[in-house]
Amino acid sequence: MKEILVETSARHIHVTQETLEILFGKGAQLEVRAMLSQPGQFVSNQRVDLVGYKVNKATGEKVETRMKGVSILGPVRKANQVELSATDARSIGVKAPIRESGDIAGSGACKIVGPCGEVELTEGVIIAKRHIHMTPADAEEFGVKNGDIVKLEVNTPERSLIFGDVVIRVRDDFALACHIDTDESNAAGCSGTVYGRIVK
Repeated sequence: MKEILVETSARHIHVTQETLEILFGKGAQLEVRAMLSQPGQFVSNQRVDLVGYKVNKATGEKVETRMKGVSILGPVRKANQVELSATDARSIGVKAPIRESGDIAGSGACKIVGPCGEVELTEGVIIAKRHIHMTPADAEEFGVKNGDIVKLEVNTPERSLIFGDVVIRVRDDFALACHIDTDESNAAGCSGTVYGRIVK
């Protein structure tokens, strides 16, 4: 069976045009730094800080924690969304559920800080459920459909493993690739170009 490119998706955020202008000023536009594997998607030049809160166990005081220089991916979206690994979320004191992209109702909260302003998110912080992007033609070839849950075997020199609970996402404008976060990538010892295959 055809192999699938496995890409590590590091922490990043998606923003609305309204949020972008609050963070970077009136009329701000995302500037392309590098194109991504999914058609039309890109890493922008703009970076922001994410702010969460931890409780000082000795005093009970709420202490602000900050993650600096988080990338914004483009183009702008209809809703704000922050995608972190579980380790990232714990490090800044944010409770983030594992969700598919776009499923943000009741998810984690944080503050986004840019050079011109800040936005307090009451929801929108998730740990992205690992997933495989594919076209309808790819789905037919693999014998799967949108929303199916599969296992993906990843063979690396020292930490090969099988990822369970991988969701299939099918759309005409997708390119075939699996996305995992940095925690998952480290667990499998991913380095350089890595491929996986769906196993039954």
